[in-house]
Amino acid sequence: MSQADFQASNPYASFGTIAADAPATDRLAFIKRTYMHLMLAVYALVTLEFIYFNVFAEQMNTYMPQLLGSFWMLVMFGGFVITGYIANHWAQSEVSVSKQYMGLGLYVFAQSIFLAPLLWIANQYVTPIGGYEFGPIAVAGVLTFFVFAGLTAGVFLTKADFSFLAPALAIGAMLAFGCIIASFIFPGILSGLWFPIAMVVLASGYVLYDTSNVLHHYRTTQHVAASLALFASVALLFWYILQIVLAASSRR
Repeated sequence: MSQADFQASNPYASFGTIAADAPATDRLAFIKRTYMHLMLAVYALVTLEFIYFNVFAEQMNTYMPQLLGSFWMLVMFGGFVITGYIANHWAQSEVSVSKQYMGLGLYVFAQSIFLAPLLWIANQYVTPIGGYEFGPIAVAGVLTFFVFAGLTAGVFLTKADFSFLAPALAIGAMLAFGCIIASFIFPGILSGLWFPIAMVVLASGYVLYDTSNVLHHYRTTQHVAASLALFASVALLFWYILQIVLAASSRR
C-alpha cells in the first residue's frame, strides 16, 4: 500500500501529522502512548479472564461444556467478527476521543469472551518442560511475548516498511475465515497442526504490518486505533500459539 493510498483511506487524513514526518519528540510520544495503551489492553484482558475463572468459576464449569458445541461456537465467532468491526470503527472516530476508547474497550471485552472457551480447555492440561510442569496458558503467553518482541524489535531496528504485505495479509485472512467457517460445517478438516502454524505465520505478518504502520503511516493522533490493531494481532498470535501448545500437551 502506497503512502497516498494509506492516507486516502485514513479517517485521520484531515488532521494530525504522520509519525514518520513528525518531530522526534512527538513521534516518540506517539509510540509511547500506543504501546502503553497496548499494555493496558492486555492487562484488561488478563483481568477479565481472571474474573471469569475465579469469581464465576462454578458457572464456567457448569455452562462452558455446553458452549463448546459447533452451533454456539459459530454464534460466538460471528458475534466476535461483528463486534470487532464495530470496535475498530469506533476506535478510528475522528470526532470523539471517548468513542475511540469505547472501541478499544469493546474489542478487549469481545476478545475476552471469545478466548474463554479455549482457556477453559487449556486449564485441563499441563505442559512438562525440563522436569517442571507449567500451564499451557503460561507457556503460550511467554512464547507470544518473545515472538511479538522479536518481530517488533526487527521492525524498529531495520525501520522497514511492511505495508506491502497488506494484499497478502488480506488474502490470507479471507482464506482463513473461509476455512474456519467450513470447519463448523465439516468438522475435522482443520485437524492437525498445519492450520494453527499457518495462522501463527499470518499473525506474525500482521504484527510486522501493524508495527511498521506505527512507524511510517499512523498519525500522531491515532494511538488508540494503532494500539487496537496491535492488540488484535497479539491476541490472534496468542490464540494459535496456545492451540499448538495444547496439541503438544495432549500428546504427552
